[in-house]
Amino acid sequence: MAMSEFDKKKLIAVIGDEDTCVGFLLGGIGEVKRDQNPPLNFKVFGRDSITSEIEECFRTLVKRNDIAIILINQNLAERIRHLIDNHSVPIPAVLEIPSKDNPYDPSKDSIMKRAKGVIGGDY
Repeated sequence: MAMSEFDKKKLIAVIGDEDTCVGFLLGGIGEVKRDQNPPLNFKVFGRDSITSEIEECFRTLVKRNDIAIILINQNLAERIRHLIDNHSVPIPAVLEIPSKDNPYDPSKDSIMKRAKGVIGGDY
């Protein structure tokens, strides 16, 4: 019997600041695959990071078939909002999370916007 794509191990990926990535790595999400390019399921970005590098990281993670969820700091998501808003497939799910320096704002979150459009109401 052939293994379906969903029977295989799936990873959580993180695009975030150093504190966010370190926290999730300490929680055990880190995965290094030598035969994969890039081999990591996380990437650290700071305030001075180039937006095109964030975009490229996001595009790369979205294409990987071993990624089920992409966690991204909301302040970084804002910089690539056009890509996140156009991401319409359920896997990998893209979830925006707060960072230490930037609180979560549900009015900016693309999933919350979609949910509000479906069920209505306030945040």
